[in-house]
Amino acid sequence: MSSVLPRATRTNETTPVTKARGSLLENRFTRLGLGLVVPALILAAWQLTTAAGVFSPVQLPSPAAVYSAAADLVERGQLGTHIAISTQRVLTGFALGAALGLLLGALLGLSRLADALLGPAVGALRAVPSLAWVPLLILWMKIGEDSKVTLITIGAFFPVFTTVALALRHVDRNLVEAARAFGLRGVKLLTTVQLPAVVPAVFSGLRLALAQAWLFLVAAELIASSMGLGFLLTDSQNNGRTDRMFLAIILLAVIGKTTDAVLGIAEKQAVKKWA
Repeated sequence: MSSVLPRATRTNETTPVTKARGSLLENRFTRLGLGLVVPALILAAWQLTTAAGVFSPVQLPSPAAVYSAAADLVERGQLGTHIAISTQRVLTGFALGAALGLLLGALLGLSRLADALLGPAVGALRAVPSLAWVPLLILWMKIGEDSKVTLITIGAFFPVFTTVALALRHVDRNLVEAARAFGLRGVKLLTTVQLPAVVPAVFSGLRLALAQAWLFLVAAELIASSMGLGFLLTDSQNNGRTDRMFLAIILLAVIGKTTDAVLGIAEKQAVKKWA
């Protein structure tokens, strides 16, 4: 008996510490600070590596060189344009792809007939690599803005479609039957019961789609583009400007994470309201 009591006492004593640690990690500013630790360490290692001359400036430019490249593009009035054009393309393609994915995913998730008819074809198209669409889009839509946005739309479509279709198939049937007992049918049933039940899954698909849209951006801006972060990346490679290459990669990472964070805020609000 005496061996059990101290152990229980120790367990009770650590419980407030565990709760305090959990509440600390839930603090927005604490999580932001912890999230900046690894980037800060990477930046410090990058600076030390370049200062020690481990790599040549062509292979690995210093952080100061990348900053100078950014300042030069700002002075030329080009950096803001690159960012704005790429962001516009991504957001437009993401919005179109997400809307189509939501509609078709809902159709296949709710209808066995539609799933049998369209499921195999959509699954086959999902396996096509992004670059495989480029020559076909150039042939159909030439080298204008439509072909670039369409490629990003394709990239954003499949994550939303897949998650929505799978989530709707696994909605609690008892919940659906109870709603039907209250007279809910069709679109009313979908918007009132089924979609709110899959809100977390829908936003998981949306966040994956947004990340995919940024991935497809580089491929999209290979289509005879003259502006944008993807163009900046490939043009810098062709001209041997490693500093600008690093700048483009960093901007893609930062802007991509920023848009994901905004979508994460929308997800929290939607979950509180509907889930």
